Amino acid sequence: MVATSSSVGSGAAGAASFVGSTSRRYNYFEPRGKRATHYEDVTVDVQPDPERYLIQDWIIEFEGGKGGGAYRKDSTAALSSNWHAFRAPDQEWERTHFQRQSKIETMVQNVISNARKAGAHKVFDKAWLTILQKHLGAWKHAEFGMATSLMQAQRYGYTQMINNATLTNSSYKMRLTQDITLYLAEIGMDIEGWNDELGKQTWLEDPIWQPCREAIETIMGCEDYLEQYFAINIVFEPLVGELVRSGFFMQAAAANNDFITPPVISAAEADYERNLANTVDLIYLLANDETHADHNRKLFKSWVAKHGALAEKAANALQPIWSQPHSKPVSFQDVKEVSRERLSQILGELGLN
Repeated sequence: MVATSSSVGSGAAGAASFVGSTSRRYNYFEPRGKRATHYEDVTVDVQPDPERYLIQDWIIEFEGGKGGGAYRKDSTAALSSNWHAFRAPDQEWERTHFQRQSKIETMVQNVISNARKAGAHKVFDKAWLTILQKHLGAWKHAEFGMATSLMQAQRYGYTQMINNATLTNSSYKMRLTQDITLYLAEIGMDIEGWNDELGKQTWLEDPIWQPCREAIETIMGCEDYLEQYFAINIVFEPLVGELVRSGFFMQAAAANNDFITPPVISAAEADYERNLANTVDLIYLLANDETHADHNRKLFKSWVAKHGALAEKAANALQPIWSQPHSKPVSFQDVKEVSRERLSQILGELGLN
């Protein structure tokens, strides 16, 4: 049990004994392993909590906040016996995050620059050019919507460990949005008649994209930060995100003489694996909480039902895209089956089938 200022009646140095009290490293938290990792040193308990070490209650307040606290447990309907138990499997913090983002951006820009110099766009199938303008241009808005939702969600997370995982997730989505925007703009400079506005128009007006908009905007409108995190990574991404990225663009591009698009968006699949691992770890802890497991499982199943129905509707509406390229290396039904199996596997790991 972690000693707190309230349990010893004082916030003075030396008043309580913590894990590592006698160590010159001054670890006052319980590390997951034998020793604290660098990620834990710079993340755990960085965000204040009056239940841990703050005898004077919250040190900051926001106007109109319930109870005056800056971070409130009722920002989500989920319950936990210990919100501080979560550790992100990817162990990502500020320095490692920026290093990884920089490497990805360098790779993407090199791919685009070298492809333009080689005139790679000249061999693109003509129908594929329209697909890139309309549908890849539309998909970036879905990615931006998820990024915005996660950016909002991280503000309300009760611990820095949860907020870190949510914010890096948002950053990856924002990077992909930027990559797609710059990619389409740069190759468009070499293609006569290219329309940079076609993607936005498709996102706002094309009937096949409106269910996707509904799913994304529903997530954006959620007031529960954990519901937003859950809906994106546990439900929408496997049913729609992977379906569009790897199930369509990464498979159909090369068959239509486009070898640029796959590497531009490929990093997003690796991003999702990291984000999914983080989300599954957090949700698993809550779904198996020693006190609140039943409550949380019921809550999570309601989120699966709510957002699963919208994501399924969105995926089905996008089916016509698979018939638009001249070369069709994969069928919609095949990739749709893969996405359903993926969701089933994720829910199985969480015990939410």
